Formats: sequence, C-alpha cells, structure tokens
Amino acid sequence: MAKRPSTTATNPPPTRRRVRWASVITVLSAATLIAAEVFGAAYAGGWALSNLFDLTSYFGEYGTPVLQVIFFALGFYVMALFIRAACRVEPFVVSE
Repeated sequence: MAKRPSTTATNPPPTRRRVRWASVITVLSAATLIAAEVFGAAYAGGWALSNLFDLTSYFGEYGTPVLQVIFFALGFYVMALFIRAACRVEPFVVSE
C-alpha cells in the first residue's frame, strides 16, 4: 500500500477568512440605489414605449406588462453585472 503524502508538505495550512463588513455595506447600499433607478426606469420605460408604439392595440391589455417584464429582466442582468464588478473592487472577505 502506498503512503499518503503529508498534508504539510503538499498543502499550505488553511488561512482564516474574515468578512469585511464595510465593503458589504458599501456594495449593498450602492446596489439598492442603482436597483431603484434601474427598476424604476424599466417600469417607466415599458409603459412609455408601450404607449408610444400603441402596443395595446396589437397585444391587448398584455402589451405593457410584457414589455415591462422584458425591461425588468434586463434590469436584473444589469444588477448582476454591477454586483459582480463591485465585489471585484470591494471584496467581501479577506484572508488573514
């Protein structure tokens, strides 16, 4: 039977990870502000474009909500990109 290699020879000792609460609060605060703007614009933009192109005559009462759902989905995508980028700039955890 082969010997197992020593863990200290091949693997470094585990490091402790500490949450940086200032970074978490900063990113969540910015995300809240940007989310309010993005989703407000999605709601208003869906309503405005629906009225501009008169989608209710083509799709009935569902024209405006469908367009708003599409814009909300784009808003979720934008928020996901923002939070990922913010986590790269302001990491939530740091190794000690």
